[in-house]
Amino acid sequence: MTQPDNYKGYRDLGLAILKKYETMVWDRVKIDTSKGTFEGLILPRSSTEDSEHIVIKMDSGYNTGIHVSSISNIKKIGRREGHYAIPEKDFPYDKRKKNVTLLGTGGTIASRLDYTTGAVVPAFSPGELYGAVPELADICNLTTKKLFGVFSENMGPEQYKTLAGEIGRLIGEGVEGIVIGHGTDTMHHTSAILSYMVQNTPVPIVIVGSQRSSDRPSSDAARNLLNAAYTAAHSDIAEIMVCMFGPTSDDYGLLHMGTRVRKMHSSYRSTFRTLSDVPIAMVWPDRIVSIREHKKRRRDKEVIINSAYDDRVTILYYYPGMNPDIVDSFVDMGYHGIVIAGTGLGHVNSALNDSLRRAVEKGVAVVMTVQTLWGYVHMNVYDTGRYLLELGIIPCENMLPEAAYMKLCWVLGQTRALSKVREMMLNPIANEITEREPHNGYLVYQGGIPEIEKFLSTCQK
Repeated sequence: MTQPDNYKGYRDLGLAILKKYETMVWDRVKIDTSKGTFEGLILPRSSTEDSEHIVIKMDSGYNTGIHVSSISNIKKIGRREGHYAIPEKDFPYDKRKKNVTLLGTGGTIASRLDYTTGAVVPAFSPGELYGAVPELADICNLTTKKLFGVFSENMGPEQYKTLAGEIGRLIGEGVEGIVIGHGTDTMHHTSAILSYMVQNTPVPIVIVGSQRSSDRPSSDAARNLLNAAYTAAHSDIAEIMVCMFGPTSDDYGLLHMGTRVRKMHSSYRSTFRTLSDVPIAMVWPDRIVSIREHKKRRRDKEVIINSAYDDRVTILYYYPGMNPDIVDSFVDMGYHGIVIAGTGLGHVNSALNDSLRRAVEKGVAVVMTVQTLWGYVHMNVYDTGRYLLELGIIPCENMLPEAAYMKLCWVLGQTRALSKVREMMLNPIANEITEREPHNGYLVYQGGIPEIEKFLSTCQK
């Protein structure tokens, strides 16, 4: 028998305890448990979830699951009917404002809570976004196009190629700025591959996401979207960029180079950091302050789109005692490239040498990066590194492992000749290799930012 909507998603133990205490979905309740008292709104649940937890949304905005075995009492203290939607209005057009297109990939940059399922549903049409973040209309004329809807961990070659092609089309049509909504987990992978696939862009291309969804009080979604839209419409920066929170507060955002950025914390809103360099700029919804030199916006529509990609590439994160059969297995499975995140200056144990030699002899491109993330590969300092160089391992300077991985996929999509692969890997395209690292490029809180520079000045003798 179908469960009534009053108990949507609940069954067996969860359903029994709700009925025992005469409560249902959308009741506001106080739940006494062996771990304390919790207060919140009972949310619907997916029918695929287990039957042993009651899920409530607390006043903090967080959802929490409470195991039925810990519950001693549930008291109903109110009810909130489950009907909610972002008001949708026509996005106003102003011929004096710049035209910006938002491309959707599946990341939730603005959202609403769907009270029929309890899920956070993206707000994506211009009307929905205007209803959710009306300040956008003060910044630009916005159009949207949903290319696909995937979690960021499911982004791959098909999506990268589609994005690059759509960017080329939009630039050809004269768009003045592009924003890409993207999940944060693999945002730095996408920013890296687009930095190779989309070269010489005349307009800003800004990848943006949110660490916390819009139904939470601490959400960074609206602020990030406003910062990204302002960058796309008003900045003179013609590069592939990631736009996310700068500090943990919502004071300003940072614009990071697509090949020098990395997600560095699983949950902080200020998770993205520029490594071995400084960010391009600080950004607010009404201004930008540059930190470093950058490519300038142009009036032409010329852009180079090269969406070559070979997915037979892997990253090996070296660890002590790694066995050579790992390398052998990738060679035997027909992989064309291996990126090693080596220790120190770019080292692995000598037990791997014969397998790495075999890999190179079979035409596999093997490149070395450092798992320290900051710093350069220097394989000619110690015997272990010099031997790897003799085997034909390509040292990738200060390229981040993910940026090297994406570049090797892109390069091998064009050539398998190892001499050409070496040449292309070591020829920087988008600052993935830099001649030197700035003195303030190795900081937890980002060099170039005024408050950090002020602090540094007090420490220098």
